[in-house]
Amino acid sequence: MTTDTTDPSVTLRPEILAYYARGEEQGRLHRSHNRLELWRTRDVLRRLLGPGPLRILDVGGGAGIHAEWLAADGHEVDLVDPVPLHVEQAGALPGVRAVLGDARALPVEDGGHDAVLMLGPLYHLPERADRIRSLAEARRAVRPGGLVVAATINRFAGLHDQLRVERYFEPGPREVTDACVVSGTLAHSPDSPLFTTAYFHRAGDVPGEFADAGLDVTGQYGLEGAAWLMGPVEEWLDDPERRGTVLAALRSAESEPSLLGVSGHLLTAGRAPMG
Repeated sequence: MTTDTTDPSVTLRPEILAYYARGEEQGRLHRSHNRLELWRTRDVLRRLLGPGPLRILDVGGGAGIHAEWLAADGHEVDLVDPVPLHVEQAGALPGVRAVLGDARALPVEDGGHDAVLMLGPLYHLPERADRIRSLAEARRAVRPGGLVVAATINRFAGLHDQLRVERYFEPGPREVTDACVVSGTLAHSPDSPLFTTAYFHRAGDVPGEFADAGLDVTGQYGLEGAAWLMGPVEEWLDDPERRGTVLAALRSAESEPSLLGVSGHLLTAGRAPMG
């Protein structure tokens, strides 16, 4: 394991840094209904990556929630994240090298990785030009023909989630949520419990961003489908047999175009050109 938290080139909005400096990301995907996102991400990525072993760059990998199981699967994992706490936490994991860095200017060599995962950076880049830049950096970092997978939050995820937890009935959260539905941008507010500055994509817009970064899209995968909005989902996840049934059901509909935007999260996969 290797940790470097001294890169001075990292630029991150202060409210985003403050949000993640609270240290909650390390356990987030192990709690309640968030586990569905974790299991489905594993399920999709394992199929896309194949048996390996591969050299994987985990950009914006946070505290290493995915890097940990990727390393346990036998892959060589390099993690880059702009939050010093995350780099420290991820660097303590077996088989993970973690350094501080910005998705828009990756501190890695050209073509040195078999796959680049971006399972968080696009959430926090409200400007399209920055998202294209980060995807272009992923293309630079991956070998010719290599895999790039990026996660996005779907445009109506906030609306669905706020209805699910009944916070949408409160005027303040409803106003912020409705504004995000229109613009895609979740504006930061010190007194808001609704995440931090973020961008929520329409599923159909992501392939265009990949294309503008020079990546050829090969597929899109809705992670949670409609299951994350169903009341008993947390109980289903606690039962191994029912959990397996839920995962299989979601797999059968994961790339249906008419359902992609229902999920809270979407994975878009692409390849760098061979030439």
